[in-house]
Amino acid sequence: MSTLSNDALDQIFLEARTRNGWHDEPVPAALLREIYDIAKMGPTTANSQPGRIAFVTSAAAKEKLKPTLSEGNRDKTMKAPVVAIFAYDTRFYENMAKVLPHNPGSRAWFEGSPGLETVMLRNASLQAAYFMIAARAKGLDCGPMSGFDNAALDKAFFPDGRYKSNFICALGHGTDERLFGRSPRLTFDEACLVV
Repeated sequence: MSTLSNDALDQIFLEARTRNGWHDEPVPAALLREIYDIAKMGPTTANSQPGRIAFVTSAAAKEKLKPTLSEGNRDKTMKAPVVAIFAYDTRFYENMAKVLPHNPGSRAWFEGSPGLETVMLRNASLQAAYFMIAARAKGLDCGPMSGFDNAALDKAFFPDGRYKSNFICALGHGTDERLFGRSPRLTFDEACLVV
């Protein structure tokens, strides 16, 4: 397998930045679908795919989102063309026969499991990260954040209680407005152990 070019690595990781300002350029729904179709191929436990995404794009939906946001995140989030609510489906196991057809008993691995919350959150977080990587690869900027009221957001967007929000991410074409200097990262020796 070949490696990505340095330009591609810059776009996805090395030069990519969390954005706080946004151009008015809209993000077409077709692009969101294309990004999802790339990101959905990332691995999850037993191909369980508990992640769900609600794309907030309309003025009415943004008004529902606005009161759930922390004060420091409100203005920048409302200016983004799209806000992705990354969530998880608390009954994702109902799809196991479809997503893992070669193991018809896989639903029982999850339904009623005491570790279910961990499985949902871990795998939905992976799926959200795959989506952000794919979004950057397709030319969008990302502004992920957790500064919001999960309970209020869930009541506004997922009132039946089946989906639970994890974090949100502004999407679009970013500006350099309020772009902070890159913060230091831990070195390999500080963060890794080879055993």
